[in-house]
Amino acid sequence: MRLLSFRIGGENHVGVLTSKGVLDLPRAYVKIYEADEAPDFTYDMKALISYGKPVLNIINDLVDRAVREGGQDLFLNPEGIDWLPPITNPEKILCVAVNYRAHGEESGAKPLEKPYFFPKFPNALVGHNKPVIKPKVSKQVDWEVELGVVIGKRGKYIGVNEAMNYVFGYVVTNDISMRDWQFPSINPYGMNWIHGKTMDTAMPVGPYIVTKDEIEDPHNLRITLRVNGNTEQDDNTRNLIFKVPELIYWASQGITLRPGDLISTGTPSGVGFPKGKFLKNGDVVEAEVEGIGVLRNYIVEE
Repeated sequence: MRLLSFRIGGENHVGVLTSKGVLDLPRAYVKIYEADEAPDFTYDMKALISYGKPVLNIINDLVDRAVREGGQDLFLNPEGIDWLPPITNPEKILCVAVNYRAHGEESGAKPLEKPYFFPKFPNALVGHNKPVIKPKVSKQVDWEVELGVVIGKRGKYIGVNEAMNYVFGYVVTNDISMRDWQFPSINPYGMNWIHGKTMDTAMPVGPYIVTKDEIEDPHNLRITLRVNGNTEQDDNTRNLIFKVPELIYWASQGITLRPGDLISTGTPSGVGFPKGKFLKNGDVVEAEVEGIGVLRNYIVEE
């Protein structure tokens, strides 16, 4: 199932991408079930995830009946919707530094014995087909395509062997980075992860969540990024140093992971700063993960 969030009539709605278009869940719920109103999980992806499998069963039923019985008025053209990040209000966004060896080599960073996490904040979130604002205080705005993991249930001190039970699904992420703020390291404090990584619109996510059942192996997916049609990054998630179960294990040490939390698993080689290439006004950036989709954004000067 491919679940997305979009804005229509001044409201956030949850939708499902189907063969007939995007099924508008609030509208479908009211029409198919002849209800007076739709429940909150049709408006809020985090609520949908939090309610667990029973809600997914309802949505599967809605999709099946809408495709067979519902009119075309229940479906929207995906090219015409106002896309939002699939989860607009995650409690935590955890990103992983240097999780592909080739990226470590190009950036002069040695892989560590355990993953190094840094946060992004909700202000950085932006959806598919939306502008990424190139901040006026940065001249070195860079790209980083990544596989994102959406947490499906609450957990703490999660074992590696049980970690995949906590995965709800997967998204494409683009860890936009302001290199002239991130670097250089400032002794003894290290790099400026906050301004370097989480300025406004610096975390495109989308285009939708692909539920776990549709991805046979998250560690065998081609991952690419294009700028204006030119391929800059091209690798495979089999080359992740720390795989998804290990990332969930380490992220949950002393931290409670909750439904809707996002773990972005790290980027392969091909980022801009080793090549002296940075994003500029008018650029079109397409981040793609095999089996999930293409996350497209446009660079706009602030």
